[in-house]
Amino acid sequence: MPTRLMTDRQSSPISRRGAGALLVIALAAVLMLGRPATAQSTADGVRLIIDYGDGISKTIDNLPWSAGNTVLDVLKEAASRPHGISFTYAGSGASAVLSKIDDVQNQGGGPGKKNWQYWVDGRYGDRSFAAFEVKAGDVVTWRFTSEQGQ
Repeated sequence: MPTRLMTDRQSSPISRRGAGALLVIALAAVLMLGRPATAQSTADGVRLIIDYGDGISKTIDNLPWSAGNTVLDVLKEAASRPHGISFTYAGSGASAVLSKIDDVQNQGGGPGKKNWQYWVDGRYGDRSFAAFEVKAGDVVTWRFTSEQGQ
């Protein structure tokens, strides 16, 4: 019986075009799976950064967002997370005042006294945190500092 040599084209059930398409699909899947979760979800949610003013900070990513959410809602979401935060505040709406995050309490007024202050996307909070609405993708930063707005 004569031996018949088969070429690559004859022996392969997948055409070169099909193989190229599979390669593109596989590469896209690898790239999607390799994306950091924070980059993907920060656009849909909110990131919270707590700066304790002593060189230690805590970042909580992927906090859910919906229209009308305030900085207070962001804190509440962070408090519900394992290894999240705890916080204390008084009042509501435009008169709400934050007094403590985790075990760090406001020190009150006067020179050199530190208190909790917040920024949203690098802009100093110009109203009560319970009245400041956030947007999807915002970064809320709370900093324990003695310098107002810095």
